[in-house]
Amino acid sequence: MKRLFIFVSIILPLYVYGAEPEVDEALPRGKQAHADYTFGAIADCQYCDIQSTGLRRYALSIEKLANCVADFNTMDLAFVTHLGDFIDRDFASFDAVNPIFAKLKAPKVQVLGNHDFSVADHHKKDVPAKMGMLSKYYDFEKAGWRYVILDGNDVSFHAYPKDSPEAQQAAEYYTTNKITSPKWNGAIGAKQLAWLRSVLEHAQNNHEKVILFCHFPVYPKNAHNLWNADKVIELLEAYPCVKAYINGHNHHGNYGVKEGIHYVTLKGMVDTEKTSYAVIRVDDERIDITGYGREQDRSLPISRP
Repeated sequence: MKRLFIFVSIILPLYVYGAEPEVDEALPRGKQAHADYTFGAIADCQYCDIQSTGLRRYALSIEKLANCVADFNTMDLAFVTHLGDFIDRDFASFDAVNPIFAKLKAPKVQVLGNHDFSVADHHKKDVPAKMGMLSKYYDFEKAGWRYVILDGNDVSFHAYPKDSPEAQQAAEYYTTNKITSPKWNGAIGAKQLAWLRSVLEHAQNNHEKVILFCHFPVYPKNAHNLWNADKVIELLEAYPCVKAYINGHNHHGNYGVKEGIHYVTLKGMVDTEKTSYAVIRVDDERIDITGYGREQDRSLPISRP
């Protein structure tokens, strides 16, 4: 079972380029000092050196990402997350964006998107490592907040080679569950759901607050949502420690609140000539989002006990 907690005696790295989060080692777990810090968030850089189509300016994303990294480097950030679709297609596209992302001073937290697997079949297995990830899903703790990174490509048509057992299992899952959601979405599998339950159980018992990162939304109802969004929501609502779920994938952005959990879809950086990213501040009472470019500001009160 994948449990990647940061203990007082052992500090495990965040999953890109060996950066380490800061932990208050003088306090027992679940009893950290008052949290008040910020982190950066980007959705759908989706770079590729191809011609623009519709709202998407694929080639321009490299400039937008560079400017975003330069801006983030002027701030005191606990970490920066990219919420999936780092590239649009082609394995070589990673060689353009990885060196830019590596210039971030803050630790980097990558999330897998569906387009990150829009590469040749023989490269699909190499995508997580190419993005600097030791695991497709994982978690870490920062000052009493636990961050959970989910892999929404767990069950999918795009994350595995065409004739692989995993691709066949996805086809059976799609048919058996009579899914009508587009095939470019995906689902969280049973093993990952069991792992997620164990992480939330631990967080609840240790008085931690939880924010989840995933590429795919689960709420409000939308064509971009995970195939098993209802099952994920049901699990999250069983644990009052869960405060927010933040994702990309729907480039238009979205927001909803259900049973005290805030569901935030950040707008895609790739769309239009204008950039989009956010700085998110957490403390014991609120989650405040400051939007840059097309992203909007939000102030989200923490209402669950």
